[in-house]
Amino acid sequence: MNNRRSFFQLLSEKPWEQSQITEDNNHNGKTLNLTKANLGVRSIITVNCIFFSLFIVAYADRMFIHDWQTIPKPLLLWLNTFVLFLSSIFFHKAKVYSDLQEFQKVKISLSVIGFLSALFIVGQLIVWKKLMNLGYFFNSNIANSYFYLFTTLHVMHLLGGLFFWKNITFKIFYKNYTMLNIQSSIKLCAMYWHFLFLVWLVLFGLMLNS
Repeated sequence: MNNRRSFFQLLSEKPWEQSQITEDNNHNGKTLNLTKANLGVRSIITVNCIFFSLFIVAYADRMFIHDWQTIPKPLLLWLNTFVLFLSSIFFHKAKVYSDLQEFQKVKISLSVIGFLSALFIVGQLIVWKKLMNLGYFFNSNIANSYFYLFTTLHVMHLLGGLFFWKNITFKIFYKNYTMLNIQSSIKLCAMYWHFLFLVWLVLFGLMLNS
C-alpha cells in the first residue's frame, strides 16, 4: 500500500515548480535589477528616441520636395562632433575610475567633460552666427528651419545633461556622497551622454546628406 502511494506521489510531483521556487529565493523577491533612477534614465532615453525619430522621418520626407535648398555645413560642425565624442570618452573613463574608486581621476574627468560640453555649445553658437551672417536664417527656407531646430533641440538636451553633471561634480568635489550612490549616478549620466553623442551622429549624418 505504501509503495502504491509513493508511486502516485511521484507521478503528481511537478519538478518545474520546485525549480521556480529556487529561482525566486535566489533573487530575494526582486523581479528586475533596476533602481528608480536607472528606470527613469532608460525611460527618458526611450521617449527621446521616439521623439527624435519622428523628426527624422519628417525631415527625410520633406527634403525631397522641390523647394528644399541645401544649407552649407561649416567645418566647425566636424570639430564640434569630435568635441562631443571626446566628452563621451571622458564620461566612460569617469565611470571606470569610479568603479575603481579612483575619485581624484573622476574629478579630473568630470572637469574635462564640463569644459568640452561648454566648448561644444559655444561651437554651435558660432556655427549659427556664421550661417546667419551668410543669410541662412531660420525662416529663409525649410531646410534652414530643420537645421536650427535639430541643433537647438540637441543643445537643450545637452544642457539638461549638464544639470545632472553639475550635481555629480559638486558631490565629488565636496565629498557629499556614498560610494554606491555616486557610482550609480556616474554610470547613468554616462549612459545619457553616450545617447546624446549617438543622436548627434544620426542628425549630423542626415544633415550632411541633404
